[in-house]
Amino acid sequence: MIHLAIDHGKKVSHAVALNDAGEILFDQEILSTLEGFASIKDALPTDQPIHSIVEAGWNWGKVFDALEDLGLNPKLSNPTKSRFIAESFTKTDRIDATTHTIMLKAGITPLVHVPAKLTRDHKNLLRHRFWLVRINVMIKNRVHSILDRNHVQPPARSDLFGGHGRAWMNALTLREPDNKLLKAHLELFDIIRDDTRQTEKWVDSALKDNKMIPILESLPGVGKILGALIALEIDTIHRFNSPSKLAAYSGLVPSTYSSSGKTYHGRLIPASNRHLRFAYIEAGWNASRVSPYFRAFYERLKERKGACKAIGAVGRRLCEISYFCLKDNRAYEERPYRYKKSLTPEQENFGRAALAIQ
Repeated sequence: MIHLAIDHGKKVSHAVALNDAGEILFDQEILSTLEGFASIKDALPTDQPIHSIVEAGWNWGKVFDALEDLGLNPKLSNPTKSRFIAESFTKTDRIDATTHTIMLKAGITPLVHVPAKLTRDHKNLLRHRFWLVRINVMIKNRVHSILDRNHVQPPARSDLFGGHGRAWMNALTLREPDNKLLKAHLELFDIIRDDTRQTEKWVDSALKDNKMIPILESLPGVGKILGALIALEIDTIHRFNSPSKLAAYSGLVPSTYSSSGKTYHGRLIPASNRHLRFAYIEAGWNASRVSPYFRAFYERLKERKGACKAIGAVGRRLCEISYFCLKDNRAYEERPYRYKKSLTPEQENFGRAALAIQ
């Protein structure tokens, strides 16, 4: 078997290939193009199977897809867990590629789950929608800034970017150049809003056959967009063997430090899927308003730990419930919230003594 590693860059990449005996079969810099990747296969023996590894980084998909089309059996490496490379004092493309090849040959490469090409295309489509929304939020903030520096008070109890608010802003006449800037920002807002609506239609058409989305939409606080985001980021629920694994992957569990019999819990773990964390936290805020169960759960934790930690716990509870719903292929069912307070050992002994007396 031939073990191939590619340290890829935007313009050039470095490839190193070893056989089972440890002999170097390929070690040179290539162009990061289809022709460059194809030249690796042409230079290697054809009588042995080839396994390749690519590090997850900027635009790794184009390298992964090219190697897959060439039949080089690619896998994706987790860069944050490749400590041999991360902690190296001497770091070059050739050293990185060689280290990846040795780790692949030894079978100790930390791998990353790679969704199907169609799923990745759907992810890009949905993330484009979120990018458009962020741009519109930036435009709204700039419009508020223009009105504020001109001492203009918006009408009360009206959506500034709704029908009445837009009619009010269209009738405004500010000093120059702010008057031109306001009109330009409103025109740009309309363009981005129309693009957002068109992208949402593309998302609906692309994901109409996804069976996970209707189940996720049944959860309180999870609408059409967040349900699609969660479904695509999870990809398949069967790659998680417990709800705690999904919660950890989503970054909804606190970091823990335990030593000398003392345990400390810190902030949420940073190494996680940030898209899933965003989706569950955002859904948690919505669920705490619309669901009696999650409202009671949120209020109880808010009194002791504050709003931020409470909403993190709500997001984790939503994550765990979604795991069981997806695993059992069933919709969410709202139930009354019952808080079971854990008893101390003294209280448990007192209860046993009382039962013995009776």
